[in-house]
Amino acid sequence: MVYTPSASLIWSFISASTQLLIPSELFSPLVSQKVLATAQIIQNPASYPQWTDRVQGAWQYFAPDTWTSGFFPSTLYALHTRAQLCAKSSGNDGGLSETDWLGLGRTWSAAEVPSETKTSVGHDVGFLSFPFMDELAINPSNETAQAAVNNFANELAARFDPIVGCTRSWDTSDPTDFQVIIDNMMNLQVLFASAALTGNDTLRQIAISHANKTMANHVRPDGSSFHVVDYNSTTGQVISRHTSQGYSDSSTWSRGQAWGIYGFANMFNHTQIPDYLDTSRKMAAYFMNNLPSNGVVPWDFNAPLDPPRPADSSAAMIAANGLILLAQQEIGLTPPDIKGATYHMYAAIQLIRDMTALAWNPSWQSLLSNGTVNNPQQNNLTGIVYGDYYFVRAGNELVSLGLTHC
Repeated sequence: MVYTPSASLIWSFISASTQLLIPSELFSPLVSQKVLATAQIIQNPASYPQWTDRVQGAWQYFAPDTWTSGFFPSTLYALHTRAQLCAKSSGNDGGLSETDWLGLGRTWSAAEVPSETKTSVGHDVGFLSFPFMDELAINPSNETAQAAVNNFANELAARFDPIVGCTRSWDTSDPTDFQVIIDNMMNLQVLFASAALTGNDTLRQIAISHANKTMANHVRPDGSSFHVVDYNSTTGQVISRHTSQGYSDSSTWSRGQAWGIYGFANMFNHTQIPDYLDTSRKMAAYFMNNLPSNGVVPWDFNAPLDPPRPADSSAAMIAANGLILLAQQEIGLTPPDIKGATYHMYAAIQLIRDMTALAWNPSWQSLLSNGTVNNPQQNNLTGIVYGDYYFVRAGNELVSLGLTHC
């Protein structure tokens, strides 16, 4: 018999080699203080923080029917989870339980409900569903959350075209121009969540079809990725591959690459289809192998160095979470891929460490600075709500796996 160590023993081994790399800012009291300060000022009419200005780091607010609206409520849910994790891991939650994070999360989610049945965000309903999936993890019988997840999933499924094999990302004036962006890999989670609630396997098959087409047409042989693929909706053929937020059609936009790492690791998590694991690994290898020597994630890996290319702290945090998820999948293999899991977890923590050293900004309302929302539109050097969300989420994952304490 071949001895296979338990997952807990493997994580203990990984913890011993990565513990010193984890930045203390990940669990700074400023994390909860800043998030609470934002949460206590309920906007009227309801609006949600998306990015900050570039000087004072003050949040800029947007209507509920915006693709990023789910991230701040989910951050509140994440701090509810952190209070429980910290109490369990170290017996001290640092005062986190003194705040009703769950109540705040529910309050901030409420204004999203009308978007379940009337929305302009298109494929990004998956992101809107995040806090409702968080609620179901706490209370699986919550009918409001169940309805939200199912409604958002149905909205995304309605954008699926069986000829193309994908869900449409962006609407176009020409109905035969069917645009798909790599970001849409992240929205597939709501299809799996609704399928689990309803038993509707069609939702699962839509997710698999979309992922297969993305794997074939967005991911280059070297593991880099195109941002946008245009299909002909009549024939299903690829018309063009290009970028919207990256440097050029042949370059690799870092946040899109991060969405891909996470999205394909998540697809393997749900399906155990080996090609998804291989694709996540390949995209992760490109991401890590093309970082500059200082480890700071650039807005686009192929953008010129002169003038200086801006960083994107949000891409770093999304990629870090994707790498953590990838490592978890490798531990779950039979036998476990200890070498792969160790490498990807180390890479995740390295990303968090290096970007935190640059972007941690105590004086801003956001947790992190140096995010790039859309560089072609000169929206850079900001705090970004999803960068903050994935920063908090990464800390939770590391505690949950026993790799660190609060």
